[in-house]
Amino acid sequence: MNIFDILGPVMVGPSSSHTAGAVRIGYISQKLLGSMPERAEIYLHGSFADTGVGHGTDKALVAGLLGMDTDDMDIPNSFEIAAERGMSFTFDKIVLENVHPNSVLLKLKGHNGRELKIIASSLGGGRISIVNIDDIETHFTGEYPTLIVHNLDQPGHVAEVASMLAHKSVNIATLNLYRSKKGGYAVMILETDQEIPPEALKWLERVEGVIKVTYLSIKE
Repeated sequence: MNIFDILGPVMVGPSSSHTAGAVRIGYISQKLLGSMPERAEIYLHGSFADTGVGHGTDKALVAGLLGMDTDDMDIPNSFEIAAERGMSFTFDKIVLENVHPNSVLLKLKGHNGRELKIIASSLGGGRISIVNIDDIETHFTGEYPTLIVHNLDQPGHVAEVASMLAHKSVNIATLNLYRSKKGGYAVMILETDQEIPPEALKWLERVEGVIKVTYLSIKE
């Protein structure tokens, strides 16, 4: 066990689950979107909805979407900073099925028109799990570079992605596959030990049968 698993993250409080975890969710979400959102619809579930405002969950989520990390002293000022940077946001409550009590649904739109829908949970100690992206079940932490490929459920796509990563000397740490039905809509989620080069991602976007490519880089 790491000492930080006991002490928790370096953060602006008051709560590792409701504040630090919320910042982390927002931060990972804007990384998945590829930029700070132009607009964010934020729906709080469970404990986030009931006690989140008192713990600063609302400001923490917006701070993360602005690119702040858990120890940023500007977290309490995130609403004002969002207004200055042209990011609009709304809050509402929602009841989600089969998720952790500290969960949130984010509907994001980037300046380039890209849209992303994310459900994420704060598990305590600043740890999070991204449990759904664009209505597809997922389970990853954002601690590794993560590649998410939406594609038609056809033979060869997994082999193409694995071959591309091997060619770029990128090792696969975990691989999960999901699909709506045989021959339908499929998603593969790969956590890797190395960052994936931008040119490899652009190549993947042009592969026949690939619908959408989302990449989480953990480089600052």
